[in-house]
Amino acid sequence: MARRAPEGFDKVFFTNAGADANENAMRAARLFTGRDKILSSYRCYHGNTGAAISATGDWRRKPNDYSRGHVHFFTPYLYRSEFSATTQEEECERALAHLEHVIQFEGPDTIAAVLLESVPGTAGIIIPPKDYFKGVREITKKYSILMITDEVMAGFGRTGFWFALDDYDYTPDIISFAKGCNSGYVPAGGVIMSDPVAHRFDDIVFPGGLTYSGHPLAMSAIVATQEAMEEEHIVDNAYTIGKDVLGPQLTALYDKHPKIGEVRGKGVFWAVEMVADRTTKEPLDDATMKQIVAEGDKRGLILGVHNNRIHVTPPCVISADEATQGVEILDQVLTAAGC
Repeated sequence: MARRAPEGFDKVFFTNAGADANENAMRAARLFTGRDKILSSYRCYHGNTGAAISATGDWRRKPNDYSRGHVHFFTPYLYRSEFSATTQEEECERALAHLEHVIQFEGPDTIAAVLLESVPGTAGIIIPPKDYFKGVREITKKYSILMITDEVMAGFGRTGFWFALDDYDYTPDIISFAKGCNSGYVPAGGVIMSDPVAHRFDDIVFPGGLTYSGHPLAMSAIVATQEAMEEEHIVDNAYTIGKDVLGPQLTALYDKHPKIGEVRGKGVFWAVEMVADRTTKEPLDDATMKQIVAEGDKRGLILGVHNNRIHVTPPCVISADEATQGVEILDQVLTAAGC
């Protein structure tokens, strides 16, 4: 049996991708609460449509920032702490205090939801402290604010769990998803609503819907993909590859290459952050990052590079031998690039 949503999540509003899933997640939260503001992280990416791009924290929102009611805050990122923290515990505690202060200053009665990726992907595959989401959940309940978890990138095996949130022991009000639900064979996504949110629309029409929402071909692909993932233990494989192969082997690269500032990740979702100097943590320059990509191309290794980070995100079906081979080539690449 493929992964089920948490207990009390019985309804899904299907969309065509992650961006429109987040659009409709925010729409549901606003209609449910009667409030306008959505709080989200500066280090996040939620899609490139109207409200989704305004909820996004990175530079792409700036020329597209036409949606109202979006407020950003800082989430935990110990390597580049905004809170002068020295431990994960301090980072978590101070990030939660910061969030609560933002809520208080914005006015809890103006905020519909807090929207967060379970593991920020495009922003740097930043693994949250273990207790962060539980703390966010407590704060949102305290102020009667909904919590939306964006599982578009991290869901369906990427972190070694069916949902990345499964590793954090909390339950949000709304979950958005896409990408891995059917391996991208046919565009699909959706919004999983908790029962209280879903029942708000029992007698009132939810003003969403897209031409191809719930398209039979996309839905069939979801069912078939998740049946195959369950039968072939693909999520377990992603977990094992992260724990036994990518984690140890990428950490070994850190010990060997002085321009690696940090290695972080889980499952088949890792980032190698490159720096000019480990002490100052100055990001490695663009020219060297381009050289790293070129050296990978020469050796048949396609590298996903975002700013000063190498994102190591192979398929969930990758074998241990294939993962090892990839890391070995990355080792050669970094040596050739003088890193």
